[in-house]
Amino acid sequence: MSRLAKLKKFVLDDHRYVFLTTSVVALIGIWFSMRPRSPMSFLRGAYGLEVAMYWFLMAWLAVSLFALVWKLTHWNGDAYQKTCPLTKPRAKTITRYCSYVVCLITLILFIDRAVMGFLWVVSTSLAQDKNPSDPLSSIVYMLDKSHGIIEQGILTTVALSVFGTTIAFFLAILLVFIRIQEVDRSDNDFVRFLKRLGLEFAKGYSTIVRGTPMMVQAMLIYFAGFGILKNSGMTVGEIGKVWSTFVAGLVTISLNSTAYMMEVLRGGIEAVDPGQNEAARSLGLSQWQAMIKVVFPQGIKNAIPALSNELVVNIKDSSVLSVIGVFDLMFATKTVVGIYFKQVELYIVAAFVYLCLTMCASWLLGRFAKHLSVEPQVLNSVSDMDSTVGTIDGLGNSQYSLNKTRKTHSRDKL
Repeated sequence: MSRLAKLKKFVLDDHRYVFLTTSVVALIGIWFSMRPRSPMSFLRGAYGLEVAMYWFLMAWLAVSLFALVWKLTHWNGDAYQKTCPLTKPRAKTITRYCSYVVCLITLILFIDRAVMGFLWVVSTSLAQDKNPSDPLSSIVYMLDKSHGIIEQGILTTVALSVFGTTIAFFLAILLVFIRIQEVDRSDNDFVRFLKRLGLEFAKGYSTIVRGTPMMVQAMLIYFAGFGILKNSGMTVGEIGKVWSTFVAGLVTISLNSTAYMMEVLRGGIEAVDPGQNEAARSLGLSQWQAMIKVVFPQGIKNAIPALSNELVVNIKDSSVLSVIGVFDLMFATKTVVGIYFKQVELYIVAAFVYLCLTMCASWLLGRFAKHLSVEPQVLNSVSDMDSTVGTIDGLGNSQYSLNKTRKTHSRDKL
C-alpha cells in the first residue's frame, strides 16, 4: 500500500480526522474568500453564491469546534464515540459529504482568487511599457523581456552539470582502480613502483581537490590555461575559441567531482564481500579480471545512490563558475539584475529554478537507483558448481554464497 493510500485510510477510518483536516481546508477557503477579486474573476457576478459558500465554511468550522470541545470533555476511554451525536451512522455520512463540499468550495475559491488573479497579473504585466513596481508583476515583466538570457543560463547549467558529472564518473573509475591496486607476488619492481606511485597520486589528488573551494579551482584552471596559451603566441581571440569559459568550467566541474566520486566508488567497492574477489581468483581470473568483471560492477551498483547525489550537487555548485564568466544561470541572473536593478525578485526566480532542477534530477536519479538495486550479480563458474552469487540488498552490503555452493558441491561428490 502506498503512503498516500495509507494516509487516506488513516483519515477516513476516524471521522475526527475529517474534522481536523477539513477545518484547515475551510480556513484556507475563508482566507481566499476575503481576498479581493481580480477583473478576471468568474464569481464577480455571483455575490449571493459566494456569501453562501462563505457561511457554509463558517458553519463547518463551528461543527468542527463542537466536535473538538466534546472530545476534550469526554477524553477517557470510548466516551466520545458512545456519547457524541456526530458519531451516529447517519451523522457520520452527512459530515463526510459536507467535508467533500468544503474541499470543493475551497478549490473554487482558490481558482477564482489565486489562479485567475495570477492570470490577470500576467496579462497586465505583459502589456506594460516599463517595469512595474509590484514584485509579482515585476517578475513577470522581467522574465518576459529577458527570457532568452534566462533560458541560455539554464541550458548552460544543465550542460555543465550533466557532462561534467559524466566525465568525472569515468575519471573516478580510473583513479579508484589505481588507488585500490595492491602489490601482487608476480609483480616486478617496475610494476610495484607504478602501483605505489599511482596510490600516492590518487590520495594526494583527493586531498587537494576536496580541501580547496571550487571557486578557487575555477579561477586557477581558467587563468592558468589562458596564460599557457598566451605564452604559446596565440592571440586573445584565438584563445577564446580554444579555451572558452565554458570549457574551463566543464574542466573544473569534472576534476572537482572526480575527487568526490572516487571516494564514493572506493567506499562502494570496499563494501563488496572479499569472498567475491577470492572466488574469482580461485576460478582462474587475474587480479585485473576479478576487479573488472566481479568487484567493480557490484561496487558501482552499491555507490549509485551517492553518485547520483553528485549531479544534484553540481547543479547547485555550478553557480560559482560565474566568477570566471561562464554564462550559467547565476551569470544570466546577474546580467538581468544589471539591466533592471531588481535584486530580490530575480534571485527568488533563480532560487526557484535551481530548486526545480535539483528536484527533477533527484527524482529521476532516485528511480534509476531503485531500478538497479533489484538486480542480482551472478558469476558463472566453469567448474561443476551451480553458481557463485553476489546479491545487492540496496544498502551497500553484499552477501557471498560461496559456502553454500561448496556444501552443494561436496554433497554431489558424495
